[in-house]
Amino acid sequence: MLVLILGTGFFLMLGLRLMPLLKLGYGFRMLWSGRHGAGEGDITPFNALMTSLSATIGTGNIAGVATAIAIGGPGALFWMWCTALVGMATKYAEAVLAVKYREVDERGNHVGGPMYYIKNGLGDGWIWLGAAFAVFGGLAGFGIGNMVQANSVADALENTFQIPEWQTGAVMALFVALVLIGGIRWIARVAGKLVPFMAIAYVLGGLAVLALNLERIPGAIVDIVALAFTPTAGAGGFAGALVMLTIQMGVARGIFSNEAGLGSAPIAHAAAETDNPVRQGSVAMLGTFIDTIIICTITGLVIVTSGQWKVESPDYTACVDRGGAIQQEVSTAWGIDRTKNLCVEGETSVNKLQTGATLTTTAFESGLPAFGHYIVALGLVLFAFTTVLGWSVYGERCVEYLFGVRAILPFRLLWVLAIPIGATIKLSFAWLVADTLNALMAIPNLVALLLLSPVVFKITREYFERQQQ
Repeated sequence: MLVLILGTGFFLMLGLRLMPLLKLGYGFRMLWSGRHGAGEGDITPFNALMTSLSATIGTGNIAGVATAIAIGGPGALFWMWCTALVGMATKYAEAVLAVKYREVDERGNHVGGPMYYIKNGLGDGWIWLGAAFAVFGGLAGFGIGNMVQANSVADALENTFQIPEWQTGAVMALFVALVLIGGIRWIARVAGKLVPFMAIAYVLGGLAVLALNLERIPGAIVDIVALAFTPTAGAGGFAGALVMLTIQMGVARGIFSNEAGLGSAPIAHAAAETDNPVRQGSVAMLGTFIDTIIICTITGLVIVTSGQWKVESPDYTACVDRGGAIQQEVSTAWGIDRTKNLCVEGETSVNKLQTGATLTTTAFESGLPAFGHYIVALGLVLFAFTTVLGWSVYGERCVEYLFGVRAILPFRLLWVLAIPIGATIKLSFAWLVADTLNALMAIPNLVALLLLSPVVFKITREYFERQQQ
């Protein structure tokens, strides 16, 4: 799955002749001018990106980066960068197709995404593939866009402010319900105000920590690049982590963070007020750049320069096999019952490294004592809250495609009810559900991108040729 996602992105980047990289400045100009719409649509191009980023910037930027580094070593961040660079081409192509093949539903809203460009671009013989995406996308939202987010917020607030998990889930559900009443237009307005604020605030907090560890940054960057290709002693709680594990963690968490290839972001961009697919595609590709190259890099550098990624958690023991997979784990701190004879022959009992939001919190706290943990906790709350809002749009559009507009209200009720449930379940289970459903929804989208890539290449070439005249 990871090879397919990276391969598709690499193919699109070559077919576009590196346009997403060469036209990065053009994309930012289109974003700035996109504060006011120009064409048919429901939300401004700027707010379309903010809605997309609201779903993209989430626990992956805090907990996901930390997990990748803790298990795969600093080199995992390098592979997150690679995922983002080719992912810009993927995100661009998704948005171009979403705008070109979008429709207007019976309520007058502009709807689009993989299921629509599969149906309208590939023809009737492929409608089953569009339906498959809608099914997987509708289900995936409850993992990546709901349970994982609520779970991470509840865990962070309990550790930082001693707020019970069920209370966090209930309050989140209430606020999400209030915003969902207004549909995508309300969500876009909230995202347009909240996403820039939360992203800038988190980046400034991270830069403050890095400023205090300025002399360690060059060494951290060398480690990130070097350890991307060599085994990392101690990574993943065992000596000599395989390079493949480093690549796997970096790519998997990178995809979870920026969502390039999943087919989620084009659902938001399809609603943009624009008269040209390429313009919106140029805006859409910035989502991957901002999410991974900027925000995830800040998190990763804070963790690597702090050295906390090598610090073991107290009272936490894991049983690891020769391939690095955790077979069993026990922890008095996590309330898991201790078991006898934890390891069997061929396995090793080790202290498990800190992972998830806990590691990021510790890293920020080491740089900004008494303040760092608040930055992470509040950042996680805002990131996760907007992600739940953004993914509600994606899930809603998938359900509408399958069952019509009458299914929107029941979906919203289920979406709100899932939040407190997600806040109280085991995090490892939530991540497993998210990764599995991500893979399922990516397959139909990647097939469509490859089959429709000639359309993307042609539209892009013609657009920029006109620009030069």
